Amino acid sequence: MDALPLPADARPRLSPHYVFRWEESQSAFILLYPEGLIKLNASAGAVLERCDGARTVATIVAELQAAFPAQGAEIADGVRAFVDLACDKGWLRAA
Repeated sequence: MDALPLPADARPRLSPHYVFRWEESQSAFILLYPEGLIKLNASAGAVLERCDGARTVATIVAELQAAFPAQGAEIADGVRAFVDLACDKGWLRAA
């Protein structure tokens, strides 16, 4: 059963089993974990680098909408969907 969507005031942070970083050889952000790695697209990297346990989901949405104003509604939906997926997969935890 899927978890409920995170509320806008949730403060997602990386789960302790994962390391998030830029990998020059991949030319992409990656998530490292004991069994391997996940290569992330640019959008996922932009969201995950803001998931620091201090920013709320609403703040992350607002920052990305400010950076990419032409895609405001798409960004809001995309950030929420990605954060929920990342929590379901165990990459993120809500604080």
